[in-house]
Amino acid sequence: MQLSQLKILFVIESLTEGGKERRLTELMKSLKQISGIEFELAIMSFDVHYKEVFDLGINLHYIIRKRKKDFTVFGTLYKICNTFTPDIIHCWDGMTAVYTAPLCKLLRIKLVNGLVVDSPQRQNIFNPPWLRARLTFPFSDIIIGNSKAGLRAYNAPEKKSVTIYNGFNFERIKSIKPKEIIIGQLNIKTPYIIGMVATFSEFKDYATYFNAAQILLNERKDITFLAIGERTDSDLSRSYIDEKYMDDFRLLGSKSDIESYINVLDICVLSTFTEGISNSILEYMALGKPVVATSGGGTNEIVTDNETGFLVSPSSPKELADKLQVLLNDSKLRTKMGQNGKMRIHETFSIEKMTGKYISEYKKLLSN
Repeated sequence: MQLSQLKILFVIESLTEGGKERRLTELMKSLKQISGIEFELAIMSFDVHYKEVFDLGINLHYIIRKRKKDFTVFGTLYKICNTFTPDIIHCWDGMTAVYTAPLCKLLRIKLVNGLVVDSPQRQNIFNPPWLRARLTFPFSDIIIGNSKAGLRAYNAPEKKSVTIYNGFNFERIKSIKPKEIIIGQLNIKTPYIIGMVATFSEFKDYATYFNAAQILLNERKDITFLAIGERTDSDLSRSYIDEKYMDDFRLLGSKSDIESYINVLDICVLSTFTEGISNSILEYMALGKPVVATSGGGTNEIVTDNETGFLVSPSSPKELADKLQVLLNDSKLRTKMGQNGKMRIHETFSIEKMTGKYISEYKKLLSN
């Protein structure tokens, strides 16, 4: 694929472990292979989880705020734009949207607003992302959300709105570790392993996952439950688990080789309060795992209920436990749902489709 020269400045608050951070990293890796596109990256933090960005050979600009409202950021971004002269600024979250929106108007640079990464339930000015959306949408040339539900929830202007689903790069699963190595490292003896991959935060409903796990452990002792992601190994996370069941859990914290851990799971869970298109679910399905996830938001756009997994009501540990029980007792259903999910990722959520759609929108924006 070739383009006439296109220059993009990506701006993101951080590159910590997370969905939008993974998406941007994968997009930049793909764009690097395409002639005619030049890009640089501005990060408002030194915290970089996705080390692949250092291998891209691009200019990285660290813009570190000295205080919560630091107006010197505008000046720093202004200097970067004067030097690099981008055609497009693509911001990836609410904070960077606030900083880049007025700058784009001043310098007549096209703004791609990528702050829509979830599907908020609280739609008022007391929700910071919602407020930032209201402030920046009028200045945005296009608004890209990774789910239709997210764009609707943020009430994004229809004429400016574009849905581009996250893409999974199947190269990531070519070098996963053998199952027996991971199982041995974790000292797991049970025949079944169930896991949830998500940061332990206010947006992820670990309480429901842990409660559902303990309902099952009260009935059977042939399951080990994993929790993988930032702060899953914290004292607060542990406080949700009864001491008598602690040996049945592995609270692993952040892991870089996440695909190898997902590969040992028999069933994958994502229990949340609000969600766009979850990278965890993409990873689950790409590795051929059946999914049980909270219904709502963008999750309904990726998980096909009763075909690639089960959708359950929010904050319903008994319903979650019941669906897990169904899958535990039916190996053929687990296999069928896993195969259906993998096929769906290939067809709808590939990295090639995602990259192609981003490029298409960039070209449309400049042609207009």
